[in-house]
Formats: sequence, structure tokens, C-alpha cells
Amino acid sequence: MWGPLRTRYGADWSGSEASEDAEIVVNIGGVKQVLHADALKRYPETRLGELASASAHCGPDEVAELCDDYEPGNPGEFFFDRDPDAFRCIVEVYYYGEVHMRRGMCPVCFMEEMEFWRVDAELLDECCQSCVSEARDELEEIGEKVRAMLERTEEGGGGTASRRERCRACLWKLMEKPESSLAARAIAVASFFFVLLSSAAMCVGTVPELYVCCDETGRQAEHPALEAVETACMAWFTAEYALRLAAAPDRARFALSFMNVVDVLAIVPFYVLLALTQVGARLGALELADAQQCVQALRVLRVARVLKLARHSSGLRTLTHALRSSAKELGLLLTYMGVGIFLFAALAYTVEHGHPDTMFTSVPQSFWWAVITMTTVGYGDVYPKTTLGRCNAAVSFLCGVVAIALPIHPIINNFVTFYSKQRELESAAKHEIALMALRSREEEEREEGSRRPEHLTVCASHSYAHIPLLEDPSQSFSGTAA
Repeated sequence: MWGPLRTRYGADWSGSEASEDAEIVVNIGGVKQVLHADALKRYPETRLGELASASAHCGPDEVAELCDDYEPGNPGEFFFDRDPDAFRCIVEVYYYGEVHMRRGMCPVCFMEEMEFWRVDAELLDECCQSCVSEARDELEEIGEKVRAMLERTEEGGGGTASRRERCRACLWKLMEKPESSLAARAIAVASFFFVLLSSAAMCVGTVPELYVCCDETGRQAEHPALEAVETACMAWFTAEYALRLAAAPDRARFALSFMNVVDVLAIVPFYVLLALTQVGARLGALELADAQQCVQALRVLRVARVLKLARHSSGLRTLTHALRSSAKELGLLLTYMGVGIFLFAALAYTVEHGHPDTMFTSVPQSFWWAVITMTTVGYGDVYPKTTLGRCNAAVSFLCGVVAIALPIHPIINNFVTFYSKQRELESAAKHEIALMALRSREEEEREEGSRRPEHLTVCASHSYAHIPLLEDPSQSFSGTAA
């Protein structure tokens, strides 16, 4: 049994001795605690504050609305079927003015307890609010994943949807959800293969030995086999993008998303090159040279197709999110490197420009030397020749090593944390889906059992409805609202 909580304000914090205060006995989950009414009245909007006022001035009906049960007396005892450990933390607000959540408690359950006791979430200490915010974000992500999984299972299955809408939903699942069926997985593998094949063909096409002469003027072009591979890959990418765009639920959002913009950048240069080639063949020599320059410039955009791999690789997406979350560390690295490059380039020019065979002709030209030195690349095309210049170079690459090494550990931790968190959230979402399916199956069996003879319904009387996780996942978010 708990005894009365001691206040940090001493015996006379409210103007009278604590022993003379009216006492209220609460029974929280079988554990009794004696509270002082004057302390509870410091927060009259809370449940206990209203209980302290109602027990002194109101009738039994008003008191019964504030607790699960009570025994009249002097003092009376009020019963609550709540978590006693969470209550011991929450009741501290009446004495200390703030709430501290103990380590190991579920933040969501604790916030539900605070909501029941009508204690404002702003009274939670800042050190605990971060834990609650993190748990709230995780629950929201789990809810989004659960809704996404439910949408995948329900897409195309609605009885009220038209045949066109069902076909569109099936096509969307086929092109965007590799885990939905074997055919969808085969399409995803084929798309991945074509990305690799087109990237390899683009690289091989730059080998001079594979060029062929396409006319009597000696103008060179890519090998016909590579052009055939390029054409086949572009035909696949075009058909894939067109089908995905046609099946997209929101075409505007689909077209403006980053990965789909990448897809367009990987497709458009092929048709622009084809058009310029046809136009250039009908123009004179000057116009043909200009067209060829445009063709060579647009070929550079073909490297964008390598970014299409990110759409098929969860690891690359995880790496992108990890780098995005490490923006502060990366910014610190770039700032440190920028200051170091400017400083050591200026020093190198100062101590080297007097040498007759100096390679440091200006400070901007020295930036290149500072970059390759601080990043420990060291091409050797530019190097100091004086003693002071070599000392400056030694200090610069030591500082570069330190600058690069410092943010590496936080970036790796962010990657590991984000990857592990995503795996846990996916597992939790799948577990929630499985429990919801189990509940649905049990309800169906119970309905079928109600139509059977009574002696056949004994086995169907057991249910998993007592499992808290079987409740609708969206209900868990209500307890986290501040």
C-alpha cells in the first residue's frame, strides 16, 4: 500500500498543516493511496480535482460519474480500474507541478492514462515528451502501412466498383506492387533487368572500337546491335511508364513524383535524339553539326536511367532517407571542408608563389590542390616544392582525415537506425494485419456457429477479442493526441 506523497513545498505549502487537510483514499487497480484534497484542488479541471470537489459538495450520483465505484465513509474510498504504476507518475503533478514518465512504460498507454485522468499533456516534462512524440510518429507510420496493406488487398475487390475501375486497380497492382502476385514480381524483375541492360549498353557504346562508319563521309555511329538494344529498352520503359500512368489513381501526383520524373528523363532523350537525327539528315553541313552537338549533349541525360534502380531497391531508398536525416552532419562536414580548403589553398599560394617552378599560380587554382589533398586523393598533378608548403600540405591532409571521419559514425548510426525502424514497422504492420484477419475469421466462425445446433457451438465460443491488438489500429492514435 502506498502512503501519502510528500511534497517538496514542506508542511505549510497550502497555508495549513498537511495533516489537517481533508484526505481522499483512492484504490487504483487494487493499490490504495491517500491523497490530500487541497493538493488535488490545485488542478480543478482534472478528474481527481473534480472528485475532491464533488466528494465535499455533491451527491452520490455526481461522484459515481467520476470513478468506477466508491465506498462512502470518512474518508471514503474511490475505486478506479486503471494502471497503478502510471497513476503513481501522474499524481506527482499535484505536488511537483509536472509529470515524469518512468523508463520502460509504453508512451501511448501512458498518454491514455493522462487523458483518462484529464491531465494536460503540456504538464509532461520535456524529457518525456520526446519519447511520446517518437512513439506517436511510429504509430502513425504503422497506421499508414496498415492502411496501405489494406488498400492493396481491397483494390479491385469492391463490389460497387465498375469493371473499368477494377481493371485499372488490377493494372496498378500489376505494375506497382511486386508482392501482390507472381506476374507483378516477374514484371518488376524484367524492369530491373532492362535498367541494367540499358545502362550496360550505354557504357559499352562509348568504346571507340565499337563505332562503325554510317556513310561515305566517315561519320561514326554506335554499333547497330547496341542501337537495337537501346531501342528495345526504350520501348519497354515507354510501355511501362504509359501503363503506370494510365493506371495511377492520381495522375497529377504520379507525374510530379521524383522517381517518375526520373523515368521521364530516362525516356525523353531517346525520342529527342531520334528526332534530331532525322532532322539533321535533311539539313546542310552546318545545321547537321549543330544537331550532332545537341545529340551529344542529350546523351548525357541517359545516365538518369541508373536512378530508376532506386524504385526497385528498398536499400537505396533507405540510404536516401538516411542521408536526408543526416543533413546536419553532412552540412557540418561541407562547412568544415570549405573552410579548410579556403584556408590551406591561401596558405599554399602564399608560401609557394615565390618559388621559380611554382605550380600555385593563384588562390583559385590552389583550390584544386586543397580539395584533392584534404580528401586524401592526391593525384600528384599539383604539389608543393618548398618546406613550408610541404608542412602546410601535411597539416591539410591530417585535418581532412579528421573532418571526414567525424561525421561518418553518426551517418552510419542514422542508416542502421532508420533501416531497423523500417523493418520493425513493417513487421508490426503485418502483425496487425494478421491479427485483424484473425479477428475477422473468428467473427465469421462465430456467426456460422450461431446458426448451428447448440451442441455444435461449444468450440466456437472461444474468441480472441480480448487481445488488445485486435482492436482497430486507428483507435490507438486517439490516445496519443495532445
